[in-house]
Amino acid sequence: MHEKDRHRVILSAVQDRSVVTVAELCVLTGASEATVRRDVGTLDGQGKLRRVRGGAEALMTTPFVGLAGRPFSYNETINSVEKQAIAKAAVELCTDGDPIIINGGTTTFQMVHPLASLQMQVFTNSFPIAEHLLKNTRNTVLLSGGVIYREQNIILSPFDNDVTRNFYAKRMFMGAQGIGPLGLMEQDPLLIQAEQKLIGQAEELVVLVDSSKFANRSSLILCPLNRITTIITDDGIDDRTAAMLEAADVNLIVAPTKGAQKEGAVS
Repeated sequence: MHEKDRHRVILSAVQDRSVVTVAELCVLTGASEATVRRDVGTLDGQGKLRRVRGGAEALMTTPFVGLAGRPFSYNETINSVEKQAIAKAAVELCTDGDPIIINGGTTTFQMVHPLASLQMQVFTNSFPIAEHLLKNTRNTVLLSGGVIYREQNIILSPFDNDVTRNFYAKRMFMGAQGIGPLGLMEQDPLLIQAEQKLIGQAEELVVLVDSSKFANRSSLILCPLNRITTIITDDGIDDRTAAMLEAADVNLIVAPTKGAQKEGAVS
């Protein structure tokens, strides 16, 4: 790799991760440790980064526009067993050829693995979901257009007349920040605007949430409980919450996870 190309790679990596080690930069550039250290020294001298012990750091992090809430990379580490069981139960509602919408999220992302056995039309606003389905399944994938939000790995359009309006779905699968008596809750107004458009294109709304989400609250309501067709959760849901959903005429599917957790502990 030419020196200028190495410099571009190094600056990109430092800007993305704030601090990068020499060893990581060696892997990214294919250069020796001595060459990378020399490159870091050169870029430090040019005022493009700061040389630190064992690596380099950004002078300042680019303020990417983000959404309210935790990033995808963090959320995917939480309640992973429950999310896998919930997603598996969600795919069991699907049939070959169905047009569906899968909203971006860490629970809905887990649907990609069981979807490998089906061939469907999938509309999504999630880069990770689209990429995995394209590489590992026979499903037809349609992506929404708009602004890319890096931390949440989703695409949201600020325009009303986007491709969303041209897609019909038998079901839409989505997660949520929280669920309460007033309905489904989210934290960001732009997210709510985009998700409401998607909900309007689906006959049925299927919500995938682990049982911890029933204790979460937010100041913004996405839709009332009576708009939800089905909620899929894990066996940590309590009787009071189940009764609330039943009173709202929401179909409740409970995915067993306690056995899976025990098996994971043994292995």
